[in-house]
Amino acid sequence: MEFSEHIKTANVEDVVLRQPLHPPGRGTLCITGHHLLFSDREEGSWRQVLLLLRNIDAIEKSVENLLTCSGLFSNAGLSQRLDIIGVSRLPGSSGTITIKCKDLRVLQLDIPGMEECLNIARSIETLSCLDSMSELYPFFYRPSNASLRDQWGLSSLERHYSQMKELHDRWRLSTVNRDFSVCPSYPQAVIVPKSTDDDMLEKVAKFRQGGRFPVLCYYHKKNGMVIMRSSQPLTGANRKRCREDEQLLQAVIDGSDKGYIIDTRSSQQALQARMTGGGLESKSCYSSWKRLQRQMERGKALQESLIKLVEACGDESNNMDRWLSKLENSKWLSHVQTALSTAGLLAECVERDGHSVLVHGSEGTDSTLLISTLAQLIMDPSCRTLEGFLTLLEREWVQAGHPFQQRCAHSAHSHARLQQESPVFLLLLDCVWQLWRQFPLALGFSEALLLRLATEAYASDYGTFLGNNQQERCALGVKENTYCLFQALLRPRERDCYSNPLYEHTELAIWPSVHPQSLQLWRGFFLRWTPQTHHLEEAQEEIRNMVIEWGKLALSSCPAST
Repeated sequence: MEFSEHIKTANVEDVVLRQPLHPPGRGTLCITGHHLLFSDREEGSWRQVLLLLRNIDAIEKSVENLLTCSGLFSNAGLSQRLDIIGVSRLPGSSGTITIKCKDLRVLQLDIPGMEECLNIARSIETLSCLDSMSELYPFFYRPSNASLRDQWGLSSLERHYSQMKELHDRWRLSTVNRDFSVCPSYPQAVIVPKSTDDDMLEKVAKFRQGGRFPVLCYYHKKNGMVIMRSSQPLTGANRKRCREDEQLLQAVIDGSDKGYIIDTRSSQQALQARMTGGGLESKSCYSSWKRLQRQMERGKALQESLIKLVEACGDESNNMDRWLSKLENSKWLSHVQTALSTAGLLAECVERDGHSVLVHGSEGTDSTLLISTLAQLIMDPSCRTLEGFLTLLEREWVQAGHPFQQRCAHSAHSHARLQQESPVFLLLLDCVWQLWRQFPLALGFSEALLLRLATEAYASDYGTFLGNNQQERCALGVKENTYCLFQALLRPRERDCYSNPLYEHTELAIWPSVHPQSLQLWRGFFLRWTPQTHHLEEAQEEIRNMVIEWGKLALSSCPAST
Protein backbone atom coordinates (compact mmCIF):
# COMPACT_ATOMS: atom_id res chain seq x y z
CA MET A 1 0.00 0.00 0.00
CA GLU A 2 1.18 3.51 -0.82
CA PHE A 3 0.61 5.71 2.22
CA SER A 4 0.39 8.74 -0.09
CA GLU A 5 -2.97 7.43 -1.34
CA HIS A 6 -4.44 8.39 2.02
CA ILE A 7 -2.78 11.80 2.33
CA LYS A 8 -4.57 14.47 0.28
CA THR A 9 -3.14 17.32 2.33
CA ALA A 10 0.39 16.63 3.52
CA ASN A 11 1.04 19.87 5.43
CA VAL A 12 -0.80 22.95 6.61
CA GLU A 13 0.62 26.27 7.78
CA ASP A 14 -0.67 28.49 10.56
CA VAL A 15 -2.10 25.61 12.65
CA VAL A 16 -2.65 26.17 16.37
CA LEU A 17 -1.82 23.21 18.66
CA ARG A 18 -3.28 23.02 22.15
CA GLN A 19 -1.93 20.26 24.37
CA PRO A 20 -1.70 19.49 28.09
CA LEU A 21 1.03 21.18 30.17
CA HIS A 22 2.06 23.54 27.34
CA PRO A 23 0.82 26.93 26.11
CA PRO A 24 -0.84 26.99 22.68
CA GLY A 25 1.61 27.07 19.78
CA ARG A 26 1.23 28.19 16.16
CA GLY A 27 3.15 26.50 13.40
CA THR A 28 3.21 23.91 10.60
CA LEU A 29 1.40 20.56 10.72
CA CYS A 30 2.72 17.69 8.58
CA ILE A 31 1.26 14.21 8.17
CA THR A 32 3.20 11.16 7.01
CA GLY A 33 2.32 7.49 6.72
CA HIS A 34 2.96 6.94 10.44
CA HIS A 35 3.26 10.31 12.20
CA LEU A 36 1.80 13.72 12.82
CA LEU A 37 4.54 16.33 13.10
CA PHE A 38 3.87 19.81 14.47
CA SER A 39 6.64 22.43 14.29
CA ASP A 40 6.16 25.57 16.34
CA ARG A 41 7.53 28.48 14.29
CA GLU A 42 6.58 31.40 16.50
CA GLU A 43 9.29 33.92 17.30
CA GLY A 44 11.40 32.89 20.29
CA SER A 45 10.07 29.33 20.21
CA TRP A 46 11.27 26.18 18.49
CA ARG A 47 9.27 23.16 19.53
CA GLN A 48 8.38 19.99 17.71
CA VAL A 49 5.71 17.46 18.61
CA LEU A 50 5.93 14.05 16.95
CA LEU A 51 2.89 11.82 17.45
CA LEU A 52 2.72 8.23 16.27
CA LEU A 53 -0.57 7.87 14.42
CA ARG A 54 -1.06 4.42 15.97
CA ASN A 55 -1.29 6.21 19.32
CA ILE A 56 -4.52 7.91 18.24
CA ASP A 57 -7.59 6.27 19.70
CA ALA A 58 -10.29 8.60 18.38
CA ILE A 59 -10.70 11.97 16.71
CA GLU A 60 -13.52 14.47 16.79
CA LYS A 61 -13.82 17.18 14.16
CA SER A 62 -15.87 20.34 14.05
CA VAL A 63 -16.01 22.86 11.22
CA GLU A 64 -17.24 26.44 10.94
CA ASN A 65 -19.16 28.05 8.05
CA LEU A 66 -20.97 24.79 7.35
CA LEU A 67 -23.96 25.52 9.57
CA THR A 68 -26.06 26.82 6.72
CA CYS A 69 -25.42 23.80 4.56
CA SER A 70 -25.13 21.07 7.18
CA GLY A 71 -28.35 19.51 6.01
CA LEU A 72 -27.49 19.63 2.32
CA PHE A 73 -24.81 16.99 2.26
CA SER A 74 -24.01 13.75 4.00
CA ASN A 75 -20.52 13.26 5.44
CA ALA A 76 -19.68 10.92 2.58
CA GLY A 77 -18.13 12.83 -0.27
CA LEU A 78 -18.38 16.12 1.64
CA SER A 79 -14.90 17.32 0.78
CA GLN A 80 -15.52 16.73 -2.95
CA ARG A 81 -18.59 18.97 -2.83
CA LEU A 82 -17.10 21.81 -0.81
CA ASP A 83 -15.67 23.52 -3.87
CA ILE A 84 -19.09 23.59 -5.51
CA ILE A 85 -20.41 25.98 -2.87
CA GLY A 86 -17.06 27.64 -2.28
CA VAL A 87 -17.01 26.89 1.46
CA SER A 88 -13.33 25.99 1.56
CA ARG A 89 -12.50 29.44 0.20
CA LEU A 90 -14.77 31.42 2.49
CA PRO A 91 -12.88 34.00 4.57
CA GLY A 92 -12.39 32.69 8.08
CA SER A 93 -13.41 29.14 7.26
CA SER A 94 -11.66 26.72 9.61
CA GLY A 95 -11.93 23.48 11.47
CA THR A 96 -10.90 21.91 14.73
CA ILE A 97 -9.67 18.36 15.23
CA THR A 98 -9.61 16.96 18.75
CA ILE A 99 -7.20 14.02 19.00
CA LYS A 100 -7.70 11.55 21.85
CA CYS A 101 -4.68 9.34 22.33
CA LYS A 102 -4.30 5.84 23.72
CA ASP A 103 -1.90 7.23 26.35
CA LEU A 104 -4.85 9.44 27.47
CA ARG A 105 -3.45 12.71 26.06
CA VAL A 106 -5.99 15.00 24.42
CA LEU A 107 -4.68 17.38 21.74
CA GLN A 108 -6.55 20.03 19.76
CA LEU A 109 -5.61 21.29 16.31
CA ASP A 110 -7.17 24.50 14.97
CA ILE A 111 -6.71 24.30 11.21
CA PRO A 112 -7.39 27.18 8.80
CA GLY A 113 -9.31 26.02 5.76
CA MET A 114 -12.25 23.68 5.83
CA GLU A 115 -11.02 21.31 3.16
CA GLU A 116 -7.59 21.02 4.75
CA CYS A 117 -9.16 20.17 8.09
CA LEU A 118 -11.37 17.44 6.63
CA ASN A 119 -8.51 15.99 4.58
CA ILE A 120 -6.24 15.82 7.62
CA ALA A 121 -9.01 14.22 9.69
CA ARG A 122 -9.68 11.59 7.04
CA SER A 123 -5.98 10.76 6.75
CA ILE A 124 -5.67 10.36 10.51
CA GLU A 125 -8.72 8.09 10.68
CA THR A 126 -7.33 5.82 7.96
CA LEU A 127 -3.65 5.73 8.87
CA SER A 128 -4.20 5.28 12.62
CA CYS A 129 -6.12 2.03 12.01
CA LEU A 130 -4.07 0.16 9.43
CA ASP A 131 -5.18 -3.47 9.20
CA SER A 132 -1.95 -5.01 7.92
CA MET A 133 0.66 -5.45 10.64
CA SER A 134 3.48 -5.32 8.09
CA GLU A 135 2.51 -1.70 7.36
CA LEU A 136 2.93 -0.61 10.98
CA TYR A 137 5.77 1.68 11.99
CA PRO A 138 8.02 -0.89 13.75
CA PHE A 139 8.81 -2.33 10.30
CA PHE A 140 10.03 1.10 9.17
CA TYR A 141 11.75 2.30 12.35
CA ARG A 142 15.54 2.37 12.00
CA PRO A 143 17.34 3.91 15.02
CA SER A 144 20.92 5.03 14.43
CA ASN A 145 22.29 3.34 17.55
CA ALA A 146 21.11 -0.22 16.80
CA SER A 147 21.36 -2.91 14.15
CA LEU A 148 18.87 -5.53 13.01
CA ARG A 149 21.65 -8.04 13.57
CA ASP A 150 21.58 -7.33 17.31
CA GLN A 151 20.24 -10.00 19.67
CA TRP A 152 16.42 -9.93 19.74
CA GLY A 153 14.86 -10.51 23.15
CA LEU A 154 16.32 -11.11 26.58
CA SER A 155 15.83 -14.84 26.99
CA SER A 156 14.21 -17.94 25.58
CA LEU A 157 12.58 -21.00 27.11
CA GLU A 158 15.59 -23.04 26.00
CA ARG A 159 18.03 -20.71 27.77
CA HIS A 160 15.76 -20.45 30.82
CA TYR A 161 15.61 -24.25 31.10
CA SER A 162 19.36 -24.70 30.67
CA GLN A 163 20.02 -22.21 33.48
CA MET A 164 17.58 -23.93 35.87
CA LYS A 165 19.61 -27.04 36.72
CA GLU A 166 17.12 -27.90 39.50
CA LEU A 167 14.51 -28.72 36.85
CA HIS A 168 16.46 -31.32 34.96
CA ASP A 169 15.64 -34.31 37.18
CA ARG A 170 11.86 -34.13 36.85
CA TRP A 171 11.22 -31.75 33.96
CA ARG A 172 12.12 -31.65 30.30
CA LEU A 173 12.07 -29.19 27.41
CA SER A 174 9.60 -30.27 24.73
CA THR A 175 9.54 -29.01 21.15
CA VAL A 176 6.25 -30.70 20.34
CA ASN A 177 4.98 -27.27 19.25
CA ARG A 178 7.97 -26.45 17.03
CA ASP A 179 5.71 -25.76 14.01
CA PHE A 180 2.89 -24.24 16.16
CA SER A 181 0.51 -27.03 15.06
CA VAL A 182 -0.25 -28.29 18.58
CA CYS A 183 -0.98 -24.88 20.08
CA PRO A 184 -0.93 -21.73 17.89
CA SER A 185 -0.58 -19.39 20.90
CA TYR A 186 2.28 -21.25 22.66
CA PRO A 187 5.98 -20.78 21.91
CA GLN A 188 7.87 -23.49 20.05
CA ALA A 189 9.42 -24.91 23.24
CA VAL A 190 7.70 -25.56 26.58
CA ILE A 191 8.67 -27.16 29.89
CA VAL A 192 6.67 -30.22 30.95
CA PRO A 193 7.05 -33.19 33.33
CA LYS A 194 9.74 -35.62 32.20
CA SER A 195 7.36 -38.56 32.39
CA THR A 196 5.09 -37.12 29.65
CA ASP A 197 6.08 -37.80 26.05
CA ASP A 198 5.10 -35.67 23.05
CA ASP A 199 2.32 -38.02 21.90
CA MET A 200 0.73 -37.60 25.31
CA LEU A 201 1.03 -33.81 25.08
CA GLU A 202 -0.75 -33.77 21.72
CA LYS A 203 -3.70 -35.64 23.24
CA VAL A 204 -3.79 -33.30 26.24
CA ALA A 205 -3.73 -30.28 23.90
CA LYS A 206 -6.90 -31.52 22.18
CA PHE A 207 -8.56 -31.61 25.59
CA ARG A 208 -7.66 -27.99 26.46
CA GLN A 209 -9.15 -24.88 24.84
CA GLY A 210 -6.96 -23.53 22.07
CA GLY A 211 -4.51 -26.39 22.66
CA ARG A 212 -3.07 -24.67 25.75
CA PHE A 213 -2.08 -27.78 27.72
CA PRO A 214 -0.54 -27.39 31.22
CA VAL A 215 3.06 -26.09 31.07
CA LEU A 216 5.50 -24.99 33.74
CA CYS A 217 5.95 -21.22 34.13
CA TYR A 218 7.68 -20.98 37.52
CA TYR A 219 9.85 -23.19 39.73
CA HIS A 220 10.19 -22.10 43.38
CA LYS A 221 13.76 -22.84 44.39
CA LYS A 222 13.02 -22.71 48.13
CA ASN A 223 10.82 -25.81 48.15
CA GLY A 224 10.70 -27.19 44.60
CA MET A 225 7.02 -26.35 44.07
CA VAL A 226 5.86 -25.08 40.67
CA ILE A 227 3.25 -22.92 39.00
CA MET A 228 1.65 -24.40 35.90
CA ARG A 229 -0.71 -22.60 33.54
CA SER A 230 -3.16 -23.75 30.88
CA SER A 231 -6.62 -23.09 29.48
CA GLN A 232 -9.86 -24.74 30.62
CA PRO A 233 -10.47 -28.45 30.00
CA LEU A 234 -13.02 -29.25 27.28
CA THR A 235 -15.19 -31.57 29.37
CA GLY A 236 -18.46 -30.31 27.86
CA ALA A 237 -21.98 -31.19 28.94
CA ASN A 238 -21.16 -34.92 28.77
CA ARG A 239 -18.27 -34.50 31.24
CA LYS A 240 -15.66 -35.98 28.97
CA ARG A 241 -12.34 -36.92 30.48
CA CYS A 242 -8.80 -37.24 29.22
CA ARG A 243 -6.58 -39.84 30.91
CA GLU A 244 -3.43 -38.19 29.56
CA ASP A 245 -4.42 -34.85 31.07
CA GLU A 246 -5.01 -36.50 34.43
CA GLN A 247 -1.65 -38.27 34.23
CA LEU A 248 0.18 -35.08 33.33
CA LEU A 249 -1.20 -33.24 36.36
CA GLN A 250 -0.49 -36.21 38.59
CA ALA A 251 3.12 -36.13 37.41
CA VAL A 252 3.33 -32.48 38.47
CA ILE A 253 2.65 -33.32 42.11
CA ASP A 254 4.41 -36.69 42.16
CA GLY A 255 5.58 -37.26 45.73
CA SER A 256 3.27 -34.60 47.15
CA ASP A 257 -0.09 -35.11 48.83
CA LYS A 258 -2.01 -32.56 46.76
CA GLY A 259 -1.97 -29.53 44.48
CA TYR A 260 -4.25 -26.57 43.92
CA ILE A 261 -6.12 -25.45 40.82
CA ILE A 262 -6.88 -21.72 40.86
CA ASP A 263 -9.69 -21.06 38.39
CA THR A 264 -10.11 -17.36 37.60
CA ARG A 265 -13.83 -17.84 36.95
CA SER A 266 -16.70 -18.10 39.38
CA SER A 267 -18.17 -21.56 40.01
CA GLN A 268 -21.25 -20.54 38.04
CA GLN A 269 -19.18 -19.36 35.07
CA ALA A 270 -17.19 -22.59 35.07
CA LEU A 271 -20.37 -24.69 35.12
CA GLN A 272 -21.96 -22.59 32.38
CA ALA A 273 -18.85 -23.12 30.25
CA ARG A 274 -19.76 -26.81 30.05
CA MET A 275 -22.76 -25.94 27.92
CA THR A 276 -20.47 -24.45 25.26
CA GLY A 277 -17.90 -27.25 25.36
CA GLY A 278 -15.66 -25.98 28.16
CA GLY A 279 -15.67 -26.96 31.79
CA LEU A 280 -13.53 -27.72 34.82
CA GLU A 281 -11.53 -30.49 36.42
CA SER A 282 -13.87 -32.82 38.32
CA LYS A 283 -13.05 -33.96 41.85
CA SER A 284 -13.47 -37.61 40.89
CA CYS A 285 -10.91 -37.49 38.06
CA TYR A 286 -8.46 -35.10 39.73
CA SER A 287 -8.71 -36.30 43.31
CA SER A 288 -5.26 -35.00 44.28
CA TRP A 289 -6.11 -31.47 43.22
CA LYS A 290 -8.21 -28.99 45.15
CA ARG A 291 -9.99 -26.37 43.04
CA LEU A 292 -10.22 -22.75 44.20
CA GLN A 293 -12.56 -20.40 42.32
CA ARG A 294 -11.56 -16.71 42.20
CA GLN A 295 -13.64 -14.73 39.76
CA MET A 296 -11.73 -12.11 37.79
CA GLU A 297 -13.39 -9.86 35.24
CA ARG A 298 -12.05 -9.92 31.73
CA GLY A 299 -12.92 -8.79 28.23
CA LYS A 300 -15.73 -6.30 27.77
CA ALA A 301 -16.33 -5.74 31.51
CA LEU A 302 -12.70 -4.75 32.06
CA GLN A 303 -12.65 -2.48 29.00
CA GLU A 304 -15.83 -0.71 30.13
CA SER A 305 -14.31 -0.27 33.58
CA LEU A 306 -11.32 1.51 32.02
CA ILE A 307 -13.60 3.74 29.94
CA LYS A 308 -15.56 4.78 33.04
CA LEU A 309 -12.38 5.47 35.00
CA VAL A 310 -10.91 7.67 32.26
CA GLU A 311 -14.22 9.51 32.02
CA ALA A 312 -14.11 10.11 35.78
CA CYS A 313 -10.53 11.38 35.57
CA GLY A 314 -11.59 13.83 32.87
CA ASP A 315 -14.43 15.25 34.97
CA GLU A 316 -13.77 18.98 35.33
CA SER A 317 -16.75 19.78 37.58
CA ASN A 318 -14.49 20.07 40.66
CA ASN A 319 -17.16 18.25 42.64
CA MET A 320 -15.32 15.82 44.94
CA ASP A 321 -18.38 13.71 45.84
CA ARG A 322 -19.28 13.30 42.19
CA TRP A 323 -15.71 12.40 41.26
CA LEU A 324 -15.40 9.80 44.02
CA SER A 325 -18.74 8.31 43.02
CA LYS A 326 -17.57 7.97 39.40
CA LEU A 327 -14.29 6.47 40.55
CA GLU A 328 -16.09 3.85 42.63
CA ASN A 329 -18.61 3.09 39.89
CA SER A 330 -15.79 2.37 37.44
CA LYS A 331 -14.78 -0.60 39.67
CA TRP A 332 -11.20 -0.33 38.40
CA LEU A 333 -9.66 -0.40 41.87
CA SER A 334 -11.83 -3.43 42.65
CA HIS A 335 -10.20 -5.21 39.71
CA VAL A 336 -6.78 -4.20 41.04
CA GLN A 337 -7.73 -5.54 44.46
CA THR A 338 -9.00 -8.85 43.05
CA ALA A 339 -5.88 -9.35 40.93
CA LEU A 340 -3.49 -8.70 43.82
CA SER A 341 -5.58 -10.80 46.19
CA THR A 342 -5.67 -13.77 43.79
CA ALA A 343 -1.94 -13.47 43.09
CA GLY A 344 -1.34 -13.37 46.85
CA LEU A 345 -3.38 -16.57 47.21
CA LEU A 346 -1.31 -18.24 44.49
CA ALA A 347 1.95 -17.16 46.13
CA GLU A 348 0.72 -18.33 49.53
CA CYS A 349 -0.10 -21.79 48.17
CA VAL A 350 3.43 -22.12 46.80
CA GLU A 351 5.56 -20.20 49.31
CA ARG A 352 3.80 -20.83 52.63
CA ASP A 353 1.77 -24.00 52.12
CA GLY A 354 4.33 -25.75 49.93
CA HIS A 355 2.01 -26.96 47.15
CA SER A 356 2.18 -26.75 43.38
CA VAL A 357 -0.57 -24.84 41.58
CA LEU A 358 -2.25 -24.95 38.17
CA VAL A 359 -3.77 -21.63 37.06
CA HIS A 360 -6.34 -21.19 34.32
CA GLY A 361 -9.49 -19.36 33.37
CA SER A 362 -11.11 -19.95 30.01
CA GLU A 363 -8.55 -19.23 27.31
CA GLY A 364 -5.54 -18.94 29.60
CA THR A 365 -4.18 -15.85 27.83
CA ASP A 366 -5.34 -13.04 30.12
CA SER A 367 -6.10 -13.32 33.86
CA THR A 368 -4.00 -16.50 34.02
CA LEU A 369 -0.91 -14.59 32.90
CA LEU A 370 -1.81 -11.65 35.13
CA ILE A 371 -1.79 -13.54 38.41
CA SER A 372 1.11 -15.86 37.53
CA THR A 373 3.25 -12.77 36.83
CA LEU A 374 2.24 -10.98 40.03
CA ALA A 375 2.82 -14.12 42.11
CA GLN A 376 6.37 -14.42 40.74
CA LEU A 377 7.04 -10.78 41.60
CA ILE A 378 5.81 -11.41 45.15
CA MET A 379 7.96 -14.51 45.70
CA ASP A 380 11.03 -14.26 43.49
CA PRO A 381 13.61 -11.49 44.04
CA SER A 382 15.22 -12.20 40.66
CA CYS A 383 12.03 -10.94 38.97
CA ARG A 384 12.24 -7.60 40.79
CA THR A 385 15.37 -6.23 39.13
CA LEU A 386 14.97 -4.12 35.99
CA GLU A 387 16.27 -6.86 33.70
CA GLY A 388 14.50 -9.58 35.68
CA PHE A 389 11.14 -7.82 35.38
CA LEU A 390 11.49 -7.27 31.64
CA THR A 391 12.51 -10.92 31.20
CA LEU A 392 9.44 -11.95 33.20
CA LEU A 393 7.18 -9.89 30.93
CA GLU A 394 8.82 -11.36 27.85
CA ARG A 395 8.33 -14.92 29.11
CA GLU A 396 4.88 -14.60 30.69
CA TRP A 397 3.21 -12.23 28.20
CA VAL A 398 5.01 -12.05 24.86
CA GLN A 399 6.15 -15.67 24.57
CA ALA A 400 3.15 -17.08 26.46
CA GLY A 401 0.69 -15.72 23.91
CA HIS A 402 -1.14 -12.71 25.32
CA PRO A 403 -2.98 -11.32 22.25
CA PHE A 404 -1.60 -7.77 22.37
CA GLN A 405 -2.83 -6.87 18.89
CA GLN A 406 -6.43 -7.66 19.83
CA ARG A 407 -6.44 -6.48 23.44
CA CYS A 408 -4.67 -3.17 22.77
CA ALA A 409 -6.36 -2.24 19.48
CA HIS A 410 -8.18 0.58 21.27
CA SER A 411 -7.92 2.31 24.63
CA ALA A 412 -10.54 4.29 26.54
CA HIS A 413 -11.53 6.97 24.00
CA SER A 414 -12.41 4.91 20.93
CA HIS A 415 -15.88 5.21 19.41
CA ALA A 416 -15.49 1.86 17.68
CA ARG A 417 -17.62 -1.04 18.78
CA LEU A 418 -15.82 -3.20 21.33
CA GLN A 419 -14.51 -6.44 19.90
CA GLN A 420 -11.68 -8.18 21.72
CA GLU A 421 -10.15 -5.15 23.45
CA SER A 422 -9.34 -5.54 27.15
CA PRO A 423 -6.77 -3.65 29.26
CA VAL A 424 -5.38 -6.73 31.02
CA PHE A 425 -1.75 -5.67 30.52
CA LEU A 426 -2.54 -2.18 31.81
CA LEU A 427 -4.17 -3.79 34.86
CA LEU A 428 -0.96 -5.75 35.44
CA LEU A 429 1.11 -2.55 35.32
CA ASP A 430 -1.29 -0.87 37.75
CA CYS A 431 -0.92 -3.82 40.16
CA VAL A 432 2.86 -3.66 39.83
CA TRP A 433 2.69 0.07 40.60
CA GLN A 434 0.73 -0.73 43.78
CA LEU A 435 3.53 -3.13 44.76
CA TRP A 436 6.14 -0.51 43.87
CA ARG A 437 4.37 2.06 46.06
CA GLN A 438 3.97 -0.32 49.02
CA PHE A 439 7.56 -1.62 48.76
CA PRO A 440 9.61 1.33 47.45
CA LEU A 441 12.95 -0.39 48.18
CA ALA A 442 12.12 -3.89 46.92
CA LEU A 443 11.71 -3.27 43.17
CA GLY A 444 14.68 -2.35 41.02
CA PHE A 445 12.76 -0.32 38.45
CA SER A 446 10.96 3.02 38.52
CA GLU A 447 7.43 4.19 37.85
CA ALA A 448 8.76 5.71 34.63
CA LEU A 449 9.32 2.18 33.28
CA LEU A 450 5.70 1.21 33.97
CA LEU A 451 4.47 4.36 32.22
CA ARG A 452 6.70 3.64 29.23
CA LEU A 453 5.42 0.06 28.97
CA ALA A 454 1.80 1.23 29.24
CA THR A 455 2.38 3.52 26.25
CA GLU A 456 4.39 1.03 24.19
CA ALA A 457 1.79 -1.74 24.49
CA TYR A 458 -0.72 0.40 22.58
CA ALA A 459 1.57 2.16 20.11
CA SER A 460 5.26 1.51 19.67
CA ASP A 461 8.30 2.04 17.47
CA TYR A 462 9.39 -1.49 18.42
CA GLY A 463 8.14 -4.92 17.38
CA THR A 464 7.93 -6.50 20.84
CA PHE A 465 4.16 -6.16 21.26
CA LEU A 466 3.22 -6.78 17.63
CA GLY A 467 0.88 -9.67 16.88
CA ASN A 468 -1.04 -11.96 19.19
CA ASN A 469 1.46 -14.80 19.59
CA GLN A 470 4.83 -16.15 18.53
CA GLN A 471 3.40 -17.86 15.46
CA GLU A 472 2.19 -14.54 14.05
CA ARG A 473 5.50 -12.85 14.84
CA CYS A 474 7.44 -15.61 13.09
CA ALA A 475 5.20 -15.35 10.01
CA LEU A 476 5.73 -11.56 9.92
CA GLY A 477 9.47 -11.80 10.45
CA VAL A 478 9.27 -9.53 13.51
CA LYS A 479 12.67 -10.60 14.87
CA GLU A 480 14.36 -10.10 11.51
CA ASN A 481 12.75 -6.77 10.59
CA THR A 482 12.03 -4.85 13.81
CA TYR A 483 13.82 -3.88 17.01
CA CYS A 484 13.24 -5.24 20.51
CA LEU A 485 11.85 -2.81 23.09
CA PHE A 486 13.28 -4.70 26.07
CA GLN A 487 16.78 -4.58 24.62
CA ALA A 488 16.41 -0.84 24.08
CA LEU A 489 15.27 -0.26 27.66
CA LEU A 490 18.46 -1.89 28.96
CA ARG A 491 20.88 0.36 27.08
CA PRO A 492 22.98 2.40 29.55
CA ARG A 493 21.12 5.70 29.14
CA GLU A 494 17.66 4.13 29.39
CA ARG A 495 18.76 1.83 32.21
CA ASP A 496 19.72 4.87 34.29
CA CYS A 497 16.33 6.44 33.62
CA TYR A 498 14.28 3.35 34.47
CA SER A 499 16.23 2.03 37.47
CA ASN A 500 15.16 2.63 41.06
CA PRO A 501 18.06 4.34 42.90
CA LEU A 502 16.54 3.28 46.25
CA TYR A 503 16.51 -0.43 45.36
CA GLU A 504 17.80 -2.85 48.01
CA HIS A 505 17.87 -6.56 47.23
CA THR A 506 15.86 -8.77 49.58
CA GLU A 507 15.24 -12.52 49.49
CA LEU A 508 11.98 -12.07 51.37
CA ALA A 509 8.60 -12.31 49.70
CA ILE A 510 6.74 -9.00 49.43
CA TRP A 511 3.13 -9.53 50.47
CA PRO A 512 0.88 -6.71 49.22
CA SER A 513 -1.86 -5.23 51.35
CA VAL A 514 -5.16 -5.35 49.47
CA HIS A 515 -7.28 -3.42 51.96
CA PRO A 516 -9.15 -0.61 50.15
CA GLN A 517 -7.24 2.05 52.08
CA SER A 518 -3.95 0.51 50.88
CA LEU A 519 -4.79 0.82 47.18
CA GLN A 520 -4.60 4.12 45.35
CA LEU A 521 -5.47 5.47 41.94
CA TRP A 522 -2.40 5.34 39.72
CA ARG A 523 -2.17 9.09 39.27
CA GLY A 524 1.03 8.86 37.26
CA PHE A 525 -0.93 7.20 34.47
CA PHE A 526 -4.59 8.15 34.78
CA LEU A 527 -3.90 11.78 35.74
CA ARG A 528 -0.64 11.93 33.83
CA TRP A 529 -1.48 15.03 31.78
CA THR A 530 -2.63 17.25 34.67
CA PRO A 531 -0.45 20.01 36.15
CA GLN A 532 -0.60 18.48 39.64
CA THR A 533 0.83 15.15 38.48
CA HIS A 534 3.41 16.91 36.34
CA HIS A 535 4.67 18.87 39.37
CA LEU A 536 4.80 15.62 41.37
CA GLU A 537 6.86 13.96 38.62
CA GLU A 538 9.28 16.90 38.64
CA ALA A 539 9.67 16.59 42.42
CA GLN A 540 10.23 12.82 42.16
CA GLU A 541 12.85 13.34 39.47
CA GLU A 542 14.64 15.89 41.67
CA ILE A 543 14.64 13.43 44.59
CA ARG A 544 15.91 10.71 42.25
CA ASN A 545 18.81 12.89 41.11
CA MET A 546 19.66 13.76 44.71
CA VAL A 547 19.75 10.09 45.71
CA ILE A 548 22.01 9.28 42.76
CA GLU A 549 24.37 12.13 43.67
CA TRP A 550 24.47 10.99 47.32
CA GLY A 551 25.34 7.50 46.14
CA LYS A 552 28.23 8.84 44.04
CA LEU A 553 29.51 10.93 46.97
CA ALA A 554 29.30 7.92 49.29
CA LEU A 555 31.33 5.81 46.85
CA SER A 556 33.94 8.52 46.36
CA SER A 557 34.36 9.01 50.12
CA CYS A 558 34.93 5.31 50.80
CA PRO A 559 38.62 4.46 51.30
CA ALA A 560 40.07 2.50 48.40
CA SER A 561 40.48 -1.17 49.16
CA THR A 562 44.00 -2.47 49.24
